[in-house]
Amino acid sequence: MGDPTPPRPRRRGPLVVVLSVLGVLVLGGAGVLWYLSGQEKTTTPVAGSAAPAVTVDPARPGPAPTTPAPASSSDPRFVKAGQCVRNDGPAGGRPRLLIAECAPSTYEVLRRFDGETSGERDAEAKCGQVAGYTDWFFYDSELDSLDFVLCLRKR
Repeated sequence: MGDPTPPRPRRRGPLVVVLSVLGVLVLGGAGVLWYLSGQEKTTTPVAGSAAPAVTVDPARPGPAPTTPAPASSSDPRFVKAGQCVRNDGPAGGRPRLLIAECAPSTYEVLRRFDGETSGERDAEAKCGQVAGYTDWFFYDSELDSLDFVLCLRKR
């Protein structure tokens, strides 16, 4: 009886490479999404007043607001012209806008400009074309297609 031929060892190299590449792709994609979600550069908000604030006299009847109801999300990325937002950020600090029911001390969105923005000057220039605006807000992200400018009127 002779020595039987030893069984061929199983080659696991290709499997290890494929699993490693998949792991790097999954972790890399998750890391990029996490990084981008924390990279919002919401700068100077509800700032730059162009005209005196409009005061609302509750004793004086006026037309009923005909604004659409806010979307299910309160995230200002989904706000539309005619809706209102409120600033829940600290006074003098970074703004934190949320979609809200239109009421005194909220800001009505008069116009929304979607697309690339370069900051304060761009927001001022865009809103300068909007009659009646008192304030502006812009969102500048790493992904220009997510940028927007809101032209607002203080209620």
